[in-house]
Amino acid sequence: MNYVNMRDAKTSLSRLVEDVELRRETEIIIARGGRPVARLVPLAPVTSVERRIGVAKGIFEVPDDIDARDDEVAALINGRRE
Repeated sequence: MNYVNMRDAKTSLSRLVEDVELRRETEIIIARGGRPVARLVPLAPVTSVERRIGVAKGIFEVPDDIDARDDEVAALINGRRE
């Protein structure tokens, strides 16, 4: 844990955020007049899209001919009728 006064926090905010982001610091306490008033901590990791793949696994089955009408669908999206 690192204590930083408000003036130093203002002038070095980018570095302080990087310190918690890269886990060089677990938290940084910002003080005003020697009294702690705020805490800078890293957020929990954001769940990536990659982790969502398979979220509906087992809920439905994809038909073997799922791509059979791609050209027709593309034509409709593009405003053409086949």
